[in-house]
Amino acid sequence: MKLLLLCLGLILVCAQQEENNDVVIRNFDISKISGEWYTIILASDVKEKIEENGSLRVFMELIYALDNSSLYFKFQTKVNGECTEFSAVADKTEEDGVYSVNYDGYNVFRISEFGNSTYIIAYLVNFNKDRPFKLLEFYAREPDVSPELKEEFVEIAQRQGIVKENIIDLTKIDHCSQP
Repeated sequence: MKLLLLCLGLILVCAQQEENNDVVIRNFDISKISGEWYTIILASDVKEKIEENGSLRVFMELIYALDNSSLYFKFQTKVNGECTEFSAVADKTEEDGVYSVNYDGYNVFRISEFGNSTYIIAYLVNFNKDRPFKLLEFYAREPDVSPELKEEFVEIAQRQGIVKENIIDLTKIDHCSQP
């Protein structure tokens, strides 16, 4: 069963490559990923996961590429109104550019460059005890981006089957220690 879910996740993650031929999106050069990042927008086909107190409403702080090809992530989230910091390490899978991590279930994701190397999108499929769901995360090197970039991301999320009501701009929300 887990193998079947993993295959489904990889199919969903990889499908984004074919659906975005009108927007400049390509695999991100992982050697450029280390450093500060800010969460700009979250989009999911299960909105409660990214709403206030949702398990995947997280605010990115740092990403570091590790020597073993894994990625280290440092996040903040609010738990019962209190800011909490946590970290996770995602392991590279056998597929080029695809990673996996256990957090609120088993996650498979790919990071793609969006426009230029200062913006990235993570295409994630989560397999938890309830049901699989998709999550798209838009991160930037600065705490906010232009309205045009935000709208472009919204269009990408909608092409992935996520309705506009399930897309949340986090740039105007209290990010704990982020500006």
